[in-house]
Amino acid sequence: MTTNANWTIVFEDKVIIKNNGAEAGTGYTIDDDSFWNQSKFSNIWAIQHATSVTADEVEYKDSTPHSAYDSSILGDVSQFSSKWDSAHLAKLQADWDADERDELEKGARPTSYSS
Repeated sequence: MTTNANWTIVFEDKVIIKNNGAEAGTGYTIDDDSFWNQSKFSNIWAIQHATSVTADEVEYKDSTPHSAYDSSILGDVSQFSSKWDSAHLAKLQADWDADERDELEKGARPTSYSS
């Protein structure tokens, strides 16, 4: 699998990792079996989306050769980035809630996040 992808998705671990921009390198485990158990993902081990070598974006559990990400089959990559965004927002909110400074010092509580 190639490196330097915008997103890394590891199906066995149920992890989505953002690899670019703000929060690069941050991964979240997404505990949503109905999402991960979709039949379109049944043979996928991992995805490295938006690599420089697109023919190597999708890695399969069996001997199927690596392939390019096909959104017409797998759906738009935003299905992964929106899960990551939701998990990241929950972390930002938890951090804000745990911050003992008053609201004037720490600013408004985060209400959205978009990659």
